[in-house]
Amino acid sequence: MNLLDLLDSRRSMPSRQLGPPGPDAAQLERLLTAAVRVPDHGKLTPWRLLLIRGAARGTLGEKLAEIHRRNEPDAADSVLAKDRDRYSFAPLIVTVIARVQADHKVPEQEQILSAGCVAYNLLLGAQALGFGAQWLTGWAAYDADAAQLFGLTAGERIVAFVHIGTAREAAPERVRPDVQELVSDWTP
Repeated sequence: MNLLDLLDSRRSMPSRQLGPPGPDAAQLERLLTAAVRVPDHGKLTPWRLLLIRGAARGTLGEKLAEIHRRNEPDAADSVLAKDRDRYSFAPLIVTVIARVQADHKVPEQEQILSAGCVAYNLLLGAQALGFGAQWLTGWAAYDADAAQLFGLTAGERIVAFVHIGTAREAAPERVRPDVQELVSDWTP
């Protein structure tokens, strides 16, 4: 498949429809190596990757449900159950963490966008390897207690949880925007 065909066929696979197997060690190395080939002004490497797999997925879900309960004591049991289950479907979740250097000549936005490109490359790479993937965030990406749980340091923030696994059904298609309605020419 050529690159444009891959881009034309890119689809997110809902994480609840992903299951084992995930990438093996060689596929994972290949995927991660390709994922970090992104624009990186200043060669800052303004991101890092945190893998969540195996039993750690269930433990993460439990700990996030505990945080949610502390922060919102009246949260419905069904909401907490969703927190517990969220990371249990795909066999691999790659957490993309932006490492933003404030007051650097490379603007913060460009550093965060570089991390976003890593997340997008993970989606494309997973699909190229025959896996399904979905980029999610959710409240845990923005919560201070969750940041501590993930071991984030000053200047770090989660930009994506990329869920990767084998699709249990065909990826859904959705209506895409009409490019003609989005493009215009600048004229002085």
